[in-house]
Amino acid sequence: MNESIFETIQENAKILNIDLYAAELAGYTVEEGFAQETLEAIEKVFSYLRKKKEESIVTTLLRMSRLPLKEPKTFEGFDFNHVHGKNVDALKNLPTLSALYAHRNLAFIGPQGVGKTHLAMAYGRECCRRGMKTYFLKATELNQKMTDARKYGREGSMILSLVKPTCLIIDEVGRCVFDRENTRMFFDLIDRRYNKEGPNTMIFTSNKSPDKWDEFFSEDSSLLCALDRIFDDAMVFMMKGPSYRGRKLETIAIETGARKAPK
Repeated sequence: MNESIFETIQENAKILNIDLYAAELAGYTVEEGFAQETLEAIEKVFSYLRKKKEESIVTTLLRMSRLPLKEPKTFEGFDFNHVHGKNVDALKNLPTLSALYAHRNLAFIGPQGVGKTHLAMAYGRECCRRGMKTYFLKATELNQKMTDARKYGREGSMILSLVKPTCLIIDEVGRCVFDRENTRMFFDLIDRRYNKEGPNTMIFTSNKSPDKWDEFFSEDSSLLCALDRIFDDAMVFMMKGPSYRGRKLETIAIETGARKAPK
């Protein structure tokens, strides 16, 4: 019998949280006199169960991520043919998730409609597809979560919930102003993620370059420390160009009023 089948079954059993070892299974099949066809059928069943479990995990991760499910933003759905520049390969390599494994943050900076949020969401979705937890929220939502946490004395648990995800996406920095206390909480969040072990990344989108972010945070020293950690080892994509929005716009000319009677 092919020993690799035993190893494959063992690996699938591990994913399914079943305590089963290749040597143990091999010994059992010899005792029972299993034919090769029987063993291959068992391997197919375990492979199927593993696939179902992995699909269930991905579905759960996507649902918890707050990424759009009805019309998902994916790398496949981004038109890389309209992206130009000498460093365009860095953008095209995003689906490899190399930044996450290198513990590097990402930032997409540019005007509205150039694809910043699309790319951030696509990155987060790819993380979910690979079994890693992602969480997406807008800067305005983060600001409100911090205010609510302070109100109810839940600062620690709120920050911990945002430290846990492998990929944390904060969209549209610059849409609101963080007060002094929320700016300090923002630094605490960044600092704890900066020291987080294992593959992880934070993704920011903004129409303002980081040197303008002091307009939206109210505690200079905390912000400077946060920016130092965010961009200590980061990839910042400065994007420019015409907006992608409205490409499917259809303009229909009509007239209103009483219809003239034919002569």
